[in-house]
Amino acid sequence: MIYTVTLNPSIDYIVRLDAVEVGQVNRMDSDDKYAGGKGINVSRILKRLAIDNTATGFIGGFTGRFITEELEKEGISTAFIPVSQDTRINVKIKADQETEINGAGPVISEQELKALKAQLAHLTADDVVVFAGSAPSNLGNQVYKELLPIAKEAGAAIVCDFEGQTLLDSLGYQPLLVKPNNHELEAIFDVTLKTLDDIETYARKILEMGAQNALISMAGDGALLVTENASYFAKPIKGQVKNSVGAGDSMVAGFTGELVKSGDALEALKWGVACGTATTFSDDLASIDFIKETYEKVEVEKR
Repeated sequence: MIYTVTLNPSIDYIVRLDAVEVGQVNRMDSDDKYAGGKGINVSRILKRLAIDNTATGFIGGFTGRFITEELEKEGISTAFIPVSQDTRINVKIKADQETEINGAGPVISEQELKALKAQLAHLTADDVVVFAGSAPSNLGNQVYKELLPIAKEAGAAIVCDFEGQTLLDSLGYQPLLVKPNNHELEAIFDVTLKTLDDIETYARKILEMGAQNALISMAGDGALLVTENASYFAKPIKGQVKNSVGAGDSMVAGFTGELVKSGDALEALKWGVACGTATTFSDDLASIDFIKETYEKVEVEKR
């Protein structure tokens, strides 16, 4: 089973209008509400790929019930740890400029954290756990130093979609996959990466530090997968960019789902690129039909 862990999920409240006038009453043209959070996005795309998975993490209050109900509508299994405070709401204003107002999230008690640890301790070698996104502020991302070893000791493989020091800290647990983008890779090593060769050099350093596969997304410039035995470059696919939210999560879902299913890293790259690109060209996370259509356009070169 694939599990996704979202420690600080949200309702993503999307508001659309022509322009925002500060200090005035603004009336939206349209709005949408989605179950949000990086791990939750991975779960949603996995389900569209017909890959069973279970979403877990912390959930609370009426906002948490909305998220659970939305996932259940999509047929996604959930095993969230209930918490006493409300799950956050993130407001994303799409106007002449895009603006985001993100909630802080609930305070997680020691007992609630203990319940999640107990859940992870019951994993097996047949399981893969996707850890993605930031933790609630009272825990801080250092909490992953407590959670990752529990999953590993239980025998599960882990996928880590983090940035910066949190990503570096995760490498000691030999993650099946890490997926920094090229700018995050620059920040991690404090370098400027000008060429594909530069990016591959530092992606290999990520492997030397413990990762089994490093997938480097480069937005409109394609994606690079570096494995122990080979590296592959997926060429960019042209289209109208509609949505940057969830594109990286979709890539993680496509790659992880296919790798778990077939063990083929090249096919996993193709599905990862198809899912990420299709979401970029969609208003929400991509539909399965559009993912399949995009998959046919994926071109990969072995380096």
